[in-house]
Amino acid sequence: MNKNSMLGAAFAGAIAVSTATGASAQSYDLQSTFGLHVPSIGKSPVHWAERVSESTGGNIEINVHGAGDFVPPFEVFEAVSIGAIPMGFDWMGYWSEKIPVANLIGSMPFGPTPDIALAWMFQGGGLEIIQKAYDPYNVKVLPCHLVVPEAGGWFNKEINTVDDFKGLNMRIAGLGGKALAKLGANTQLVPAGEVYVSLETGRIDATEFSAPQLDVGFGFQKIVKNYYFPGWHQPSSWDTVIINMDVWNGFSEADQQAMENSCKANIMDNLADQVQSQAAALDTIRAAGVTVRRFPDDVLKAIKQASVEVLEDESRKDPIFAEAYQSLTDYMESVGHWETLQRMPN
Repeated sequence: MNKNSMLGAAFAGAIAVSTATGASAQSYDLQSTFGLHVPSIGKSPVHWAERVSESTGGNIEINVHGAGDFVPPFEVFEAVSIGAIPMGFDWMGYWSEKIPVANLIGSMPFGPTPDIALAWMFQGGGLEIIQKAYDPYNVKVLPCHLVVPEAGGWFNKEINTVDDFKGLNMRIAGLGGKALAKLGANTQLVPAGEVYVSLETGRIDATEFSAPQLDVGFGFQKIVKNYYFPGWHQPSSWDTVIINMDVWNGFSEADQQAMENSCKANIMDNLADQVQSQAAALDTIRAAGVTVRRFPDDVLKAIKQASVEVLEDESRKDPIFAEAYQSLTDYMESVGHWETLQRMPN
């Protein structure tokens, strides 16, 4: 089956689901790029859909489907773009080949912490810049889940010097992957549901995925015994609801506002859940015999230099990426002065 046939089948499947459930014209299907069983990000679109239903008085019902229910995870964006599926839920960086700026917002190495990322997105002009990149694809983007700083990754060996990255086969997404490639790693993007098997079979030697809460749910601690911090590649990252623009424009202004506000509430609840869940997850990881480590400072300095080169290279390739990068770095510098004044001694 070719891609067009697959997307056509997805559309037919979505219609069949709506018909089978007796859904009204106000019922919409959403497919996530993640399994719905995954901690935090798996449940996030479900909670958002519940909020939308409640805040619209039941006027909008969203049927949330997991990865692969209609199309493979990495085809959700295209399916939403052409209207085969009305809505999707994703990690922004998955669409970087089409939308380069999504890579920056999904995973800016040595980028903003969640509080600064949140402020820039909604008060610093970030969302307006990003939407310009989605418009040509007929997609409305709603930032809907903000991920706390991730772990630096799981490795089948110690990382003592930057040379230890040479020849390492690592699953790492986004711009961080390009930075490590500069240091000699063989980087690749593996769908979430395939990471464990890829580690177990030796297809990859290392992986990053998320913060401890999510990582422990995938069971990486059972097969890899070196867990590194900090998550330099994603100090924060965004997951979004994406909506076909024709579908979005069909909603009333009040319903659009309800969906946007439901995303903001979703962000707050998920941040609180993530922060309180990491310590217990780390205890589980250590109990499995994993050594939790920090990358040596010299290694982090080398990675940062490679990351700056990548960010500058990408800025030269795409004007919206460049605009967002300049805006975000200026914002980080501006609020950084205030944060420095407020910093407490150890």
